[in-house]
Amino acid sequence: MDNAGKEREAVQLMAEAEKRVKASHSFLRGLFGGNTRIEEACEMYTRAANMFKMAKNWSAAGNAFCQAAKLHMQLQSKHDSATSFVDAGNAYKKADPQEAINCLNAAIDIYTDMGRFSIAAKHHITIAEIYETELVDIEKAIAHYEQSADYYKGEESNSSANKCLLKVAAYAAQLEQYQKAIEIYEQVGANTMDNPLLKYSAKDYFFKAALCHFIVDELNAKLALEKYEEMFPAFTDSRECKLLKKLLEAHEEQNSEAYTEA
Repeated sequence: MDNAGKEREAVQLMAEAEKRVKASHSFLRGLFGGNTRIEEACEMYTRAANMFKMAKNWSAAGNAFCQAAKLHMQLQSKHDSATSFVDAGNAYKKADPQEAINCLNAAIDIYTDMGRFSIAAKHHITIAEIYETELVDIEKAIAHYEQSADYYKGEESNSSANKCLLKVAAYAAQLEQYQKAIEIYEQVGANTMDNPLLKYSAKDYFFKAALCHFIVDELNAKLALEKYEEMFPAFTDSRECKLLKKLLEAHEEQNSEAYTEA
């Protein structure tokens, strides 16, 4: 079947599903088997959505999955409703990023209500990525990465939380929110330096924190560097630490020359 044929079949399924939804609302049919008709409509919307997907009509697929999600909620099938909202979001991502975010937020609301915070965190990351790449709204991307990190922390998934926080720190530095970036890099550095598998990454986080300090204030950068060496002795012999010391020395010499000339 070609794409046009798939779309025609999907449109017919949508029409059949709508008929069943209307039939379930009539008084007598509502008394006798209303839920059965809603279940049948759910199945038809889902089949239609998959046909639209095969035809690469992403907006129509997203809409059909959304209709299924709403009916699943009507049937008190929270898990199925959330799954359909996620499917809708994934379809809309290819055609309508804002609508994708709306569907993913609807799924997140259900997952948090069910106490499924790790799954909710994963979908916050997807929303953050849409804001990064499609809608280019870095402030909103940061907010969703922060929310994801909070949920992961609550579930003791510290490695996943740190990944989100590092994205926040990188964007905070780009937006010249240096204090925020410093706090995150220090926090993640302190969290990873005692972990045998992650401790070699800690020097990179302390390096980035010190660079942010350096941009704001040279003296603070010097004090921060001393603090990091004390906290994490392995940092002292690292290339990153040596580079920072050379930068500070060069900056001090430059200031000294300027002072002498004045």
